[in-house]
Amino acid sequence: MEMEKLFQKSEAYLRTLCNQISDRSVGSEGNREASRYFESLASSLGWQTEIQEFNAMDWIDGGASLHSETDSFQVFVSPYSLGCEAKAQLTCVSNIKELEQANITGKILLLHGDIAKEQLMPKNFVFYNPEEHQRIISLLEKGEPYAIICATGRNASLAGGAYPFPLIEDGDFDIPSVFMTEEEGSRLVPHAGRTIALNSKSTRLSGRGCNVIAQKGKQSAKRIVITAHIDAKKGTPGAIDNASGVVVLLLLAELLGNYDSNRLIELVALNGEDYYAVPGQMLYLAQNQHHFHEILLNINIDGAGYKDGGTAFSFYNLPEEIENQAKEVINLYGGITVGCPWIQGDHSIFIQKGCPAMAVSSQWFADHIDCQEITHTPKDNLDIVDTRKLVEIAQALDTFIRRI
Repeated sequence: MEMEKLFQKSEAYLRTLCNQISDRSVGSEGNREASRYFESLASSLGWQTEIQEFNAMDWIDGGASLHSETDSFQVFVSPYSLGCEAKAQLTCVSNIKELEQANITGKILLLHGDIAKEQLMPKNFVFYNPEEHQRIISLLEKGEPYAIICATGRNASLAGGAYPFPLIEDGDFDIPSVFMTEEEGSRLVPHAGRTIALNSKSTRLSGRGCNVIAQKGKQSAKRIVITAHIDAKKGTPGAIDNASGVVVLLLLAELLGNYDSNRLIELVALNGEDYYAVPGQMLYLAQNQHHFHEILLNINIDGAGYKDGGTAFSFYNLPEEIENQAKEVINLYGGITVGCPWIQGDHSIFIQKGCPAMAVSSQWFADHIDCQEITHTPKDNLDIVDTRKLVEIAQALDTFIRRI
């Protein structure tokens, strides 16, 4: 296919996913529209498609306010939190020891300092859940505060570029919570022991979502599974995270349109990487629990196409022959290099199941994963994507897949 046509298609796909569809968060109508869009295009290009449906919670943020007798404070509703209208005494804790010793029952609790340094993993998150996080959640639930206020800083490696970030983002956690900046937290601490009023308007809604799987080829040899998550956080267009990855899948669907081999190729738009319960990933795991040995390789695309720097392919337990083939292909494309390993992506679920994997991302993000201020914010928009890099990635993967 002519290069210019691929560029035009990549730009059209990206505009649809980021601009025409306003919200790709799991459980939302926009998320379902994005999934239908992917399925329709893949099907029209001759791929056999399968839809894996699941239940998911959507959420409406109605805003929040916080007042003392003498002051007011800016707060934000924690994603998927229950709402509340509370008036109670403020108690402040800054570490686990203080939380263990404090009487928080019926209080409005401020978490600040060390205890709020990194986003707490959702209570039922199975892939990564430190004991410290589990201990904090357990103490909060046993303590039964009326509501929780979280004063947070920056933590790009776990929470993306948002400031402040929501310490608690968990639809399975039923204590109402809001969050604020570290500066607002410092202003609030002197009010400890006084009565404050918190009003948080937050609504949980029942929703549905799905993975979309497109297949081509024959299942007579181990299959290649190429993944990209189609969901995005609320409040962000999700261009790099991860509409660009979905665009690469669609470009591959075009380039591999004439593919006819004994090896099955599977393009998977996973749904839930940026959602507290990762429902699409959990469903894919369940559907394939006895079939991961049939996977030759996973290629996961996430964070690709950033305007600055090149593209990085990183390797995880690749057989020597496949790794050598990958490096030979990389040498054919000037904008692609071998990158350092990183684990914050869907390739991790394949690695944990013993599958060799490759991750495709932007070198800039790999180099700035602990300090970038873009993902999960409105800055993650079309202006930061170079669609020519997406075309180069798709062409390189097409070459690589045909070789192996």
